[in-house]
Amino acid sequence: MSSPPSSLSELENDLPAAVESPLDAAADLHAMGEPPEGAEGSSDPDGASKPQVARWYAVQVASSCEKKVKATLEQRAVTLGVDNRILEIEIPQTPGVKLKKDGSRQSIEEKVFPGYVLVRMLLDEDTMMAVRSTPNVINFVGQEERRATGKARGHIRPRPLSSQEVNRIFKRAAEKKAVVKVDLAEGDQILVTAGPFKDFQGEVIDVSGERSKLKALLSIFGRETPVELEFSQISKQS
Repeated sequence: MSSPPSSLSELENDLPAAVESPLDAAADLHAMGEPPEGAEGSSDPDGASKPQVARWYAVQVASSCEKKVKATLEQRAVTLGVDNRILEIEIPQTPGVKLKKDGSRQSIEEKVFPGYVLVRMLLDEDTMMAVRSTPNVINFVGQEERRATGKARGHIRPRPLSSQEVNRIFKRAAEKKAVVKVDLAEGDQILVTAGPFKDFQGEVIDVSGERSKLKALLSIFGRETPVELEFSQISKQS
């Protein structure tokens, strides 16, 4: 298994580009007052320790286990007595619509970063252990500290997200326009169920979830003709 990504940028490489719509209230959703990168706390010249600041961390989890990890970690934080240091656990989501094979629509919540949970916490040995030992947690997103000798993998040092990264994540989650997720792909066979081409059969050649439309090749007068159709006008053939 490959090492967890060391930054949000690496995590985003395999994901769609963020929606750059204006952020209303989400930009100041969390006042973070964060210390410089890499500093979890600092000391005065006389040695007095300043209060530690809670930071957001990305935690990689097993596929489709985001909600399970969130619920389990919330319970474990109370049981282990660290709920005053593990402050928030979030799964950023945006509204979506899933088009079923019969043409009906189902409202869903689409995860912004599938396979990841965000945790705002005071990082120390107890809170790190509480997170890492939670079932279905793989590891923090962070920097691997290489071992001096041997080929064994090193320890992952959790890397706090910057305020810009946090705002970008919640900005995407705050996007209100529902994304249509359809169980269709190029090459699928469809049946037109409504409109002027009702009862025609064809093959999908392009799918546009953003526009809730697709293009299909229909046999019209013996010729293969590309036709644009609404998702609501078709059903998928098995």
